[in-house]
Amino acid sequence: MIGLTTIPNLSPSGGALIASPSSALRERVLHRLNGRCRPVQEAVGGAEALVTLEKGDCQVLFLDRRLPDLDTDELVAVIERRFPGTQVVLLDSDNSEAAEGYGLQVDEESRPYLGIHPVEDLREPISESPTRARVEPLPGMIGTSEAMGRVYRLVRLVAQRPTTVLVAGPTGTGKELVARALHQLSPRAAKPFAVVNCAAIPETLLESELFGYSRGAFTGAVQAQMGRIHAAHGGTLFLDEVSELPLNMQAKLLRFLEQKEIQRLGSADVVRVDVRVIAASNVDLVRRAGQGTFREDLFFRLSAFPIVLPPLAERRADILVLAEHFLACMAAAMNAPCPRLSPEAARILEDNPWKGNVRELQHVMERASILVENGDTVLAEHLSFSYFYNPATPVALPY
Repeated sequence: MIGLTTIPNLSPSGGALIASPSSALRERVLHRLNGRCRPVQEAVGGAEALVTLEKGDCQVLFLDRRLPDLDTDELVAVIERRFPGTQVVLLDSDNSEAAEGYGLQVDEESRPYLGIHPVEDLREPISESPTRARVEPLPGMIGTSEAMGRVYRLVRLVAQRPTTVLVAGPTGTGKELVARALHQLSPRAAKPFAVVNCAAIPETLLESELFGYSRGAFTGAVQAQMGRIHAAHGGTLFLDEVSELPLNMQAKLLRFLEQKEIQRLGSADVVRVDVRVIAASNVDLVRRAGQGTFREDLFFRLSAFPIVLPPLAERRADILVLAEHFLACMAAAMNAPCPRLSPEAARILEDNPWKGNVRELQHVMERASILVENGDTVLAEHLSFSYFYNPATPVALPY
């Protein structure tokens, strides 16, 4: 039996949420609360709990560690970021329905019978359980490492919702692939997927590219032009390298995100647009906000649901899988047999630091597929890494 004696800092009007697939456990927790807070809502899984939290204030969440749909540690991390005012109390339905967490006291006489899992434990990596089902990779992505499994689960968690997503991670980790997977798994999959590289468009053209312009808005505007935001109506807008937006455009993007309205350059007409926004950045936007080069309010609006991609060095279990995939793709493009990796080449690939991440690995394998010529095996001498041209110190290429 759960011995709930006191729950400090709990307002009677603050509300509580009990998330567990076990109706018996939900009933017991509800009974023990005994009207200490209202309303008390229930959810059978993690996704339903997240939807409930989004609808209003909830001061305490009683969360079963055995969820049918989501990984508990990842869900707790999302809740701590998005709902910092919500206390998380973990339940273990497989061990006398134990409960302990922030602001929750357990009767001393009940403690020997309870399985205690405080929320702090979830901040440490939890190894994959042998019985946990492997998470399938996202469309267009390769790799089954635990680090990527967490990314796949987060993407599937948010894909069905219109929530704005910020995909962060070093260059070459596959941020656009994640954005495309989010689009393909969403109800908007049949609608446009518009890509805007914020660093590739000159500042003077950025507003007209994003919002469009009317005829005569400027010299050379002989006819009206629809902007990329409007062109993505009903679909997804992917803002790559969003950190490079100038401050004046950041203010206009923020207004669009809040109002879902756009105004063409040179026009007084306002048009409502239904677009799901995914942004990507390879720099620390929090630091940029502190430096005054990125609006803090825009950062909070874009990072409603952040997904951080790990560097390749943190997903080493995927290195050889990716290398063989790239070799197979290049061989298929040339209608040639696919070479295999020698043990020494495989060891070198696994030990390399991969500062350029997956993109660097792809380029290394492309060079290797060329250097192997008609051979059937990629050897150590076929691998070359990140050469930088310096006329004073010429580099001897490995052939």
